[in-house]
Amino acid sequence: MTTSRSVSNAMTPDGANPLEHKGRTKNLLAGTIGHFVEWYDWYLYGLLAAVFSAQIFPTHSQFASLIAAFLTYAIGFIVRPLSGIILSPVADRYGRRRVMALGISGMALGALIIGLTPPYASVGVLAPIMFVVARILQGISAGSEGQSAIAYLVEHAPAKRRGLFGSFTNLASGLATLAATGAAAIVTSSFAPDALAAYGWRFPFIFGGIIGVVGLVMRARSDESPEFEASASIDQKSAPKKLLELLRNHPKAIFQTAALSAPTVAYYTWATFLPTYANLTSGRDLASTLVGSVIGLVLLVIVVPITGHLSDRLGRRKIFPIIGAIGMIVLFYPLLLLLNVPGFGTYVAVAASGWLVLGIWQSVYPTIQAELFPAAVRVSGIGFAHQLVIALFGGTAPLIAAAFVGAGHPMLVAVYMIVIVAICLVVYFTLPETGSRNPQATVSVTDSITVVEDKTAKDPSPRKGKSVGA
Repeated sequence: MTTSRSVSNAMTPDGANPLEHKGRTKNLLAGTIGHFVEWYDWYLYGLLAAVFSAQIFPTHSQFASLIAAFLTYAIGFIVRPLSGIILSPVADRYGRRRVMALGISGMALGALIIGLTPPYASVGVLAPIMFVVARILQGISAGSEGQSAIAYLVEHAPAKRRGLFGSFTNLASGLATLAATGAAAIVTSSFAPDALAAYGWRFPFIFGGIIGVVGLVMRARSDESPEFEASASIDQKSAPKKLLELLRNHPKAIFQTAALSAPTVAYYTWATFLPTYANLTSGRDLASTLVGSVIGLVLLVIVVPITGHLSDRLGRRKIFPIIGAIGMIVLFYPLLLLLNVPGFGTYVAVAASGWLVLGIWQSVYPTIQAELFPAAVRVSGIGFAHQLVIALFGGTAPLIAAAFVGAGHPMLVAVYMIVIVAICLVVYFTLPETGSRNPQATVSVTDSITVVEDKTAKDPSPRKGKSVGA
């Protein structure tokens, strides 16, 4: 007789639960801090593009140079789904930790290349080429990072704290956005305009490359996910076969995961383009808008872990993604209109309000995505959907927003975000309730994985594994 076997509660030979091993704090820090380093380097480019664009991508106008810089930024997003599709099954076959270490190495190297690239005036076309190479490296890195970190943190979590642990990925992302925005604000306010354009913008990138080494060391010393190890001991399929299994057995979960990720169009607009948007549409000083964004981001960092914790008590699907999406739909248009009102306090209120509703959405979607898939194809499932959506909506967000502003229709930025989020909201009502207070709650390895059970088992009927509450 065969039946599927859960792995979250797999016991070691001595009867101990591997999810309660003594290295949990070390592994939590490795996943969270490494994720922070990844996204600090990623967001920095969008925030400082307006500063270095003319030096690296000189054209007939400042706006054309900015578009060229954002086109290069988008290259990293184009690479992401290819990396996600190729490397995610590798993480399901050979381990999350190895792929996470590879990812942070590429991100740090890309940041160093950007920070050390000579200007176009010195090396000519080699300057933009080096930026393209750096963005490709960072795209490969980011394409493998998000889903691997989500799976890693959720699989190290106790059953009753998966929502909290899963929220740490976006807590790290929020902290990275905060740090990147703070670094951009420091250099733009500390250097004179000529010095900033010449070399001041480089320091945050070089710093990002250096701290990437710290994240790499932490990840190299971390432990592999016990749930992955239990899954890998049962399922020996090759990486390509895992991808085929994912597409065959989990099409609905892939679609739901894509909808959970699609509001990233709003996140990237708020994180990387809002200061530039305010500068272009209302003439606000770029340095002051960056400082205002830093203040607003503090609210995001507070909201994400709190709502992640609440999702473990109240459930995930039925409250947080839906409330977050409705908040975005209702607020985005009036918030961008409000930027026409002068005053630093106005900008802070706009930025903080946007981060509030984004934080409610962000806090829970990683854990829901992880719980939609069994461990054997979890990274593949999240990566396939998430990275395609990120490339389509996230990477193009600042470029499309800049195009709307340049065409004289800045409020179309809000309309664009609202339409995408509204479509996602419809899908959220189809999500299963994955949260559970049951300490035995788990996600099965996969419907197709079977193990031989004792023929004397009381329950002779085979059972398919599924997400708790699905």
